[in-house]
Amino acid sequence: MALSIRWNVKSVFRFIHKSNFHRRLFKAGKATASTVSEHAELSWILGCLTSMPRLRHLPQWKMKSKQKNEGSVGLYTYPVLQAADILLYKSTHVPVGEDQIQHLELAQDLARIFNNQYGEFFPEPRALLSGTRKVKSLRDPSSKMSKSDPQRFSAVFLTDTPDDIALKIRRAVTDFTSEVTYEPDTRPGVSNLVSMHAAVSGQTIEGVIRLAEGMDTGQYKNMVAEAIIKKLQPIRLEIQRLRADQGYLESLLAQGAEKARSLAAPVMKEVRKLLGFY
Repeated sequence: MALSIRWNVKSVFRFIHKSNFHRRLFKAGKATASTVSEHAELSWILGCLTSMPRLRHLPQWKMKSKQKNEGSVGLYTYPVLQAADILLYKSTHVPVGEDQIQHLELAQDLARIFNNQYGEFFPEPRALLSGTRKVKSLRDPSSKMSKSDPQRFSAVFLTDTPDDIALKIRRAVTDFTSEVTYEPDTRPGVSNLVSMHAAVSGQTIEGVIRLAEGMDTGQYKNMVAEAIIKKLQPIRLEIQRLRADQGYLESLLAQGAEKARSLAAPVMKEVRKLLGFY
C-alpha cells in the first residue's frame, strides 16, 4: 500500500479544540474513510435527502468545475460525503476554514432534514474557526491557498524544506508599496503574509506589524519565511521519521480502521432501523 503525505500549511492554522468531535476522533484513531464502508453507505442515504441545486451552489464545485471546464459526479457529490464523515460519528464541533463553512452548513441541513423525517438522531455540528480563517495563495492573494493549485509557488507544504519555503515566500505576490501594513481589502498580498506570520508565531496582527516597523516588504518576507520554517521544521522532521517506517504506518491505519468501524457500525445500524431497512 503506497502512502502519500501532501498537507499544506493551512493545516497548521486550523484551530484545535478539545470538543466532543476531537474526543471521538481520538478514540477512532487514524484511518482512511475508504476502509470504513459505513461512510459510503451513509453518504448514499444523505444524497437521497439532498437536492441538485443545493450542491450546485456550493463554492468548491463552482470553483473547481470552472478550472477544469467540467466537473465529475464525484466532485459534485463530495460535500455529501463530507457530511457523512461528520455525522457518522455524531460530531458536535468541527474545525474548519472559512472556505468550508458552507459545506458544514450542508451537514447541518442534512442532520436537520434527517431528524425531521426519521426522529431526533444526529446533532447539528458547529464550526470551530481560528483567528486565521482563510490563508490566501502566495501567487494570487484573491484566492485561497490550495494544495491542488497548479502554480508551484502558490502554497507552502508541511513537507517543504527550509529552502523551498524561503523561495516561495520571496516570490509571494505583494505590491509596489514597501511599507508593511495589514489592509486585506487594498493590500491582500502583504496582508496575507502578515496573517500567516501572526498565525505561526502566535502573535497578534498588531504585534507582527510592530516587529516589521522600518522594514520593506523584501526584508519582511525574510522574517516571515524564518517564522514559518521554525514552526514547520519539527513537523517536517517527524513526517520524515514516520514515512521511513512503512510497517508502523500501515499497522496504525489498520488499528484506526478497526476502531473507527467500532464507532461507525452502531450508528449505521440505528440509521437502517430508522429508515426501515430491517
